[in-house]
Amino acid sequence: MTRSAAAVLLLLLAACGSATTGTDVTPSPATAEPPSRPAAEPPSRRAAEPSSRRADAEVDASVRAAADSLADAEALEQLATVDAGGDSSAAVESFTLDIASYKNHDRVKYYLSFFTGPGRERMRIWLERLPRYEGMIRARMAEQGLPGDLVYLALIESGFSNRAVSRASAVGMWQFMSGTGKAYGLRIDSWLDERRDPVKATAAAARHLSDLEERFGSLYLAAAAYNGGAGRVGRGVRSLGGGAEENGDETFFRLYNTRYIFRETKDYVPKLIAAALIGRNPAEYGFTDIVGEPRFEADSLLVKGMTGLDVIAELADTSMAAIRELNPQILRLVTPPRTEFTVLVPEGTGAIAQERFDSLPEEAWVSFREHKVKSGETPAGIAEEYGTTAAAIREANPNIGKRALRSGQRLVIPSGTPMSVVVARTFAEPAEPEFRVHRVKSGETLSHLAARYNVSVANIQRWNGLKSTRIRIGQRLRIGSTGAERARAATASSGSNATRHVVRSGETLTGVARRYGVSLSALARANDLTTRSKLRIGQRLRIP
Repeated sequence: MTRSAAAVLLLLLAACGSATTGTDVTPSPATAEPPSRPAAEPPSRRAAEPSSRRADAEVDASVRAAADSLADAEALEQLATVDAGGDSSAAVESFTLDIASYKNHDRVKYYLSFFTGPGRERMRIWLERLPRYEGMIRARMAEQGLPGDLVYLALIESGFSNRAVSRASAVGMWQFMSGTGKAYGLRIDSWLDERRDPVKATAAAARHLSDLEERFGSLYLAAAAYNGGAGRVGRGVRSLGGGAEENGDETFFRLYNTRYIFRETKDYVPKLIAAALIGRNPAEYGFTDIVGEPRFEADSLLVKGMTGLDVIAELADTSMAAIRELNPQILRLVTPPRTEFTVLVPEGTGAIAQERFDSLPEEAWVSFREHKVKSGETPAGIAEEYGTTAAAIREANPNIGKRALRSGQRLVIPSGTPMSVVVARTFAEPAEPEFRVHRVKSGETLSHLAARYNVSVANIQRWNGLKSTRIRIGQRLRIGSTGAERARAATASSGSNATRHVVRSGETLTGVARRYGVSLSALARANDLTTRSKLRIGQRLRIP
């Protein structure tokens, strides 16, 4: 118990006066330090609730209020510690999943074997990403009275990828479907997809999980409902008999042995438990050389209307790739028009970026202009008017092709810099994607190709007229690339702070990552490698 919390209790007890005389008012150990909840405990929406009152305890109501205030004060102190990025051990210890009771379940053992065997490289990458978002996720869960170990739910959902898209079109780190995301306040339109926003999506996921836990009375039933839908899990629980107040985590494992939930949902909780076991003690499972990514930290910049990310990058003295990484929810490389909008910028750059933006004239907020074509105008003539080139105009407006311009047609005119062309083109968003051809190799599936090219399975089927997901070796598939996807590729390769490294004899990927102070997984991703890839002498690496 901290001194400040103890002082709160003493003051409250003193105010109770003689009402407490002769009564033992010492809080139980559970009051002072809440343990992880037992399997059958009813749901709670509070971060730290005193243990349930014994029926035979004759405790004055004012003393009960004192104990409540003490518990709340301690919970707030713990949460503040997590948010501040300090020693969060006390908070983490108080908010944990009960994994010990179920670690010997057959499917938990299966996923432990998978994550340390065939899926080892994937798990290694996920564990390297974990430190980037762990503190933020644990804090948001604590705000909702949930265990911070639900951070591992994001691990098994997406591997902490904000750009992950599932076959069912679930998006982002927390894999929200569009309807659920909007129900929890996430904006999803042609400008923004806040399912990709790590901060807002995490807050929405915590609220969603809290609602599910309150409904079902169990964290594991809540996790199952997060995956398989509350309706299906609810029908399954009702078939077992009993209400939420009678449910506990063991109810999920009773439901596991029925036909009421699908195999994917049955495996979801064992997978979560296995991930938590490894995440808590990675060295115990052979993950001894994890190089964690830096913690997610940023400053904010308030813009007042449509502003290009390339302009914001200049204001913050960074690359557009860095701004994209911090703001993956912005789909068109410009902020939404006619509204104030908060953009994240690298830590330490917020003040100077805000000062520069506030002194920037409105016409400089974007590096392109919109132009309505008049009768007889040509790309060359328009380019001369705006001080750019016809080639840049055509590149930014791929829908015009080599055809003559039409009166009334709207064009996006870039300033001429490579980044302004990328931004203008993404803003215009061409009607048809560009295509590449992929020849199917042994073992490949549509879901693998969708993940590789960052497109959806449904789009691959549409582009190739496929009525099923079956493909054959040697088949040639058209793979499209939307404007947003091309922009991601362009910003990834065109950042002003990009560095190239030529591999010398004896160098390893891990050694190069340490030399430049970047994470191993980030270096591997930037060069289409795995963290175990062997380097060859003379190989050129891009340093992110």
